Amino acid sequence: MALIKECKGISPKFGEDCWFAENATIVGDVVMGDQCSVWFNAVVRGDVNSIKIGNKVNIQDGAVIHCTYEKTKVNLGNNVSIGHNALVHGCTIEDNVLIGMGAIVMDNCYIEENCIIAAGAVLLEGSRVESWSIYAGVPAKKVKNLSPELFQGEVQRIANNYVLYSSWFKS
Repeated sequence: MALIKECKGISPKFGEDCWFAENATIVGDVVMGDQCSVWFNAVVRGDVNSIKIGNKVNIQDGAVIHCTYEKTKVNLGNNVSIGHNALVHGCTIEDNVLIGMGAIVMDNCYIEENCIIAAGAVLLEGSRVESWSIYAGVPAKKVKNLSPELFQGEVQRIANNYVLYSSWFKS
């Protein structure tokens, strides 16, 4: 069973049909919607501020979701995929977003709906990502518009696949 821990009298809350790997860690002021998954060695730390997570969000292996004390919170929309070893810190991510493997999203970033942040990208503090965009690089910049085909083939496909993958581990 995952490490699910209270902090300052606040325990994480979860919607229906969620799955957490045995070595995932979820702490404090975390509110998660339905059909979410937190994978192996991922950490969701709502100890210093709140983390709100929508429906059908997957937080993949080794990813870290955290905030800044008394300054920034994390808000994740629906159908958000946080790739392996990504760091998402004190930011807002709207619906239908893919954060690539190893990407870093810093405090006060705002990612509008229907976007991809490429693997290894670094979104500097306070960056805003416009809808239907792909951002890549260090620091991350817009590289092109997100096509409907890529949206379906990556953003939607990955969010749906992780609901399927988590079902393989449910007894």
